[in-house]
Amino acid sequence: MKTIITTLALVFITALNAQNFTGKAIYKTSKKSSIKFGNDQEGISDKMQEELQKRIQKMNQKTFILNFDKTTSIYKEEEKLEAPKTKPGSSGINVISLGGSGSTDVYYKNIKEKKFANKTEIMGKAFLVKDKLKEYDWELSSETKNIGKYTCYKATFTKEVENTNMSIANGETKETTTKETIVTTAWYTTQIAISNGPKDYQGLPGLILEINDGTNMIVCTEIILNPENAATIEEPTKGKVVSLKKFTKIKKEKNDELMEKMKSRKGMDLGNGINIKMGG
Repeated sequence: MKTIITTLALVFITALNAQNFTGKAIYKTSKKSSIKFGNDQEGISDKMQEELQKRIQKMNQKTFILNFDKTTSIYKEEEKLEAPKTKPGSSGINVISLGGSGSTDVYYKNIKEKKFANKTEIMGKAFLVKDKLKEYDWELSSETKNIGKYTCYKATFTKEVENTNMSIANGETKETTTKETIVTTAWYTTQIAISNGPKDYQGLPGLILEINDGTNMIVCTEIILNPENAATIEEPTKGKVVSLKKFTKIKKEKNDELMEKMKSRKGMDLGNGINIKMGG
């Protein structure tokens, strides 16, 4: 009888611990720069090109934190002191990033209810994007690799995307649209058996520790399970509520509007929401 009671107690404690399971994962992001300069870009020296590439690369190197429990999570950029702004004209180049995905963004996921809420901004206006979680058509593989102390399994999905690139040369604007097939590779670990991951990624039988779509890379560098001071996971409520489809439309309209304004200035639009302005 004593043995039975002890066993039942252990089962209860295990179940309780599972119910209160929490964690914190730290991710580093990076992005390959696809900027190319033609021979006709007057006013852009080799030194300026090199500095520009470094600035854009640094701009895309960020640290994000995923606080999670069994069914919900919050993903946002690590809070840090704002870097001093470069004085106009000091380097001859200003880099402007358009759209959301800033340091104030909060991405909430509820895996059980298959929904998300993303608090974000466009040009200072707050939006709360609420919709169903995307269903990824993951293809599982038996291939493995280690990330830190965790054994990870490979999974991929393929999608077609349409890219619109704009360029300004000799006062003329040229717009080209291309289609390409992108293969996104994820590495997840079943040692942390929650179907979650960074940003909007989820749907695998374990926590996603790495994402690579050929341009953007997200890698987990640290995991803390059941931290003493676990973060509170709450769905964001501030901002104008819109669907993902509506938000995508608004974002495109605002980006197009700003790009039109840039055309009348001395500058060069490199697409993907980045504008290079020479002079001050």
